[in-house]
Amino acid sequence: MSDLINYKHLNYFWTVAHEGSIAKASGKLNVTPQTISGQLSLLETRMGNSLFEREGRGLRLTDTGRLVLRYADDIFELGRELNDVLRGVPALGPSEFIVSSASALPKTIVHKIIDPALHIDQDISLTSLEGPIEAILAELAIHKVDLVLSDKPVTGALSIKAYNHKLGESGLTFFAAPKLAKSYRRDFPQSLNGAPLLMPTKQNEIRQLVDYWLNEQNIYPIIRGQFDDSALMKAFGQAGMGIFFMPTIIADEVCNAFKVEVIGQTEEVTQKFYAISAERKVKHPAVVAICDAAKHHLFH
Repeated sequence: MSDLINYKHLNYFWTVAHEGSIAKASGKLNVTPQTISGQLSLLETRMGNSLFEREGRGLRLTDTGRLVLRYADDIFELGRELNDVLRGVPALGPSEFIVSSASALPKTIVHKIIDPALHIDQDISLTSLEGPIEAILAELAIHKVDLVLSDKPVTGALSIKAYNHKLGESGLTFFAAPKLAKSYRRDFPQSLNGAPLLMPTKQNEIRQLVDYWLNEQNIYPIIRGQFDDSALMKAFGQAGMGIFFMPTIIADEVCNAFKVEVIGQTEEVTQKFYAISAERKVKHPAVVAICDAAKHHLFH
């Protein structure tokens, strides 16, 4: 049996679900009720589950039916849009540009990277998402997002067809609330030995690099907190819970926004930034603007 769904059967199901009965769907589709019933039976066999159950004289969607309907709504909405485009009907309103960034990326960096896309000639409506890198790359693979921002490149291990566009890299700056900074500023980075440190969680690329750097220098801080969200880590750092680091490229913004002070900086560890797209050669005008601005202005 073919793995492909028969979209004619799906259209019959979709119409019945929205009309509420086979009889009403029959009138709308101009086919006999028996034909629709037969096609629904074939679709249910293909799905391996019932899509409707009887409720009085009408039909009610099963749990599987509700799931299938959500997908069918999207499928036929896209079909209508495609039909309009092919008829030469222009899309109304700004063009949607969906960017998904890895949770651990500092929001200030994400803003700096994305901002050039909002200043191109084309009218852009931005949707900015975030999540675990594996999840957002999966969404890129099925074209639910236009671009993924990450601090590590996609590799063949994920079996996802995607392409890395390196934007640049930055060394790290360590920060703390003023009182804490005063105690640990002298003799950096050795001053971090035994110091209270706030870190990204271990699945983040930069955490692994910093751990290695500290171990190489026999520096063993006390990990007071681990965070997926960089904004939350900065908030706890501002409250004096511990020392934290951010890319040096946003050091001034971090100091101003969180009222913290610099303890020290290093170029021995750098955080790299990548735009990951589904296309080898970038063509989307917003993505082109992001890559060009990052390489020539942001990470110069």
